[in-house]
Amino acid sequence: MGPPSNVQGIIQPNTIVATFLILRVKDADKCKDVVAATPDLTKNVAVRDVTAKMNVTVGIGSNVWDAITGLPRPSELHPFKEFKGKTHTAPSTPGDLLFHIRANRRDLIFEFERQLLDRFGSAAETVDEVSGFRYFDGRNLLGFVDGTANPVGPDLPESCIVTAEQCKAGAGGSYLVIQKYMHDLAGWGKLKVEEQEAAIGRTKIDNIETEDAAVDAQKSHRQLSTIDVDGEELDILRDNLPFGRPGHGEYGTFFIGYSRRLWVTEKMLENMFIGVPPGKHDRMLDFSKAVTGNVYFVPSSEMLESLG
Repeated sequence: MGPPSNVQGIIQPNTIVATFLILRVKDADKCKDVVAATPDLTKNVAVRDVTAKMNVTVGIGSNVWDAITGLPRPSELHPFKEFKGKTHTAPSTPGDLLFHIRANRRDLIFEFERQLLDRFGSAAETVDEVSGFRYFDGRNLLGFVDGTANPVGPDLPESCIVTAEQCKAGAGGSYLVIQKYMHDLAGWGKLKVEEQEAAIGRTKIDNIETEDAAVDAQKSHRQLSTIDVDGEELDILRDNLPFGRPGHGEYGTFFIGYSRRLWVTEKMLENMFIGVPPGKHDRMLDFSKAVTGNVYFVPSSEMLESLG
């Protein structure tokens, strides 16, 4: 069975490029009209090359949900929680709207973004704009395959689409967490491959899980980002992409995670930054610094178009 027909472009095959556009709302009434028109604008640009698989997902933040939608709030929607550990912090940063723009052609993304910002005019201002790319065989800039634990097939909607039984106000939508991570590639490169694999929890070349660390030891990224409740592993859908500007010494990963349950993603971040046990943080964070953090709700396509 495929995903519900009224779901925004969440459950789509990975594309080779994407742009993550974060905006601050200055005129909610004008922004509401533009948000509602996003599906039509997407179609107008995507039709130029349907083989490029262009799709756009719109996320609405807690601070502007009422003003933009005028609809009941999804039960878990709230601003991003800061997670401050002994060594590392996941900060909460500004951002009211998120446009996740995906395609296999960079020019289509550029054209959509240009037309979108023209429509917003002075009603919104850009907070951040990150253009990511698929790197070799789905690897991040640390050299490891990313997104291995993503759900597939029928597990996709089970993991990232809210049901009416769970929350009527959020039915057909998804909770979305984004973070921008900056990498210390020079420091990471000084580690032995075995040390890198211990930090990530997988082998570097063939992507095989390594042995779990002891209960009271510092655990790998894989262990800390795996949430198990009563023997059931609760997944999220990641569409992370690397980004960078070598001429400026900037190398990073844009984390983007869709989930049926916001608390699952938050638990992952708590484990990573606070540590399990507390103080035993995710070793990857010693070389990957979180510099942004936002939470959005991605409404169903039906809800989005109803705003107009």
